[in-house]
Amino acid sequence: MMHWTEMDTEELQRQFSPSRWSPRMSADDVIQAHVKALKEGTERARSLTQTLLNVPYGEGDGEKLDVYIATTNTLDVHLVIYIHGGYWQFLSKEESGFMAVPLIDKGVVVVAVGYDIAPKGDMDLMVSQVRKSVVSIVQQYSHISGVYLCGHSAGAHLAAMVLSTDWSQYSVTPQIKGAFLVSGIYDLLPILSTYVNEPLKMTEEVAVRNSPSKLVPQLKLSSSTCQIVVAVAEHDSPEFRKQSEEYYKTLKASGLNVTMEDVANTDHFNIIEQLVDGEYHLTKLLLKMMGTS
Repeated sequence: MMHWTEMDTEELQRQFSPSRWSPRMSADDVIQAHVKALKEGTERARSLTQTLLNVPYGEGDGEKLDVYIATTNTLDVHLVIYIHGGYWQFLSKEESGFMAVPLIDKGVVVVAVGYDIAPKGDMDLMVSQVRKSVVSIVQQYSHISGVYLCGHSAGAHLAAMVLSTDWSQYSVTPQIKGAFLVSGIYDLLPILSTYVNEPLKMTEEVAVRNSPSKLVPQLKLSSSTCQIVVAVAEHDSPEFRKQSEEYYKTLKASGLNVTMEDVANTDHFNIIEQLVDGEYHLTKLLLKMMGTS
């Protein structure tokens, strides 16, 4: 396959349009079905457990999070922070509680993070907001036995940026035990000339400083003990798959604790939608990582 630098804009647009690669349905239909699945899963989670909605983690209107409280009495509480996708310009925390459904009765608290998507927020702001949210959560829930991250698509990019944070500028250094990076983008340069960047308006400089693939030395300093799972869908586009494979190889070569999961019979959307199911491969993997399976 040719390198992205040799592709014309039309081919880059195709490679970075995940909805065009799903074998299940048309591009428009797969996005509509995705939003519906996430909303229904989130509504179900809210009906199953107590929630704390719109908890502020900063001053901004968009700097709020939703907490799905575990239904067990155990003091050994694990906490998963979920960072939503939507190409940094779509979706919100309002449909991001779905993965709590199989986790809450296992003593796992799920926190869905909101951030200012484009055009309101730019890339630097979104990255700083998500970092700030993690600090706030760690400070509020000091009794938890382990913090884990899960991010999908753009959210996997933001989760990887959290792992690559220089925490010396913050009041606390979060000890993140594990991270699930699902169908993410780790090098932002290929999307600069695509439709994705229209509301983001990233320059090359902004893209480089916010590309996890360029920040692996910092990740090694900040998150050397974190167990990282890089997951990719069988029917992700070749460029999406390549981004995950290359990021995985770079982390592995740096001596980090990382595994790659190539999830069969999934596309860019149902790879994350299925976390609503306790029997799904990635759900079981996450529970096993936390020792709560």
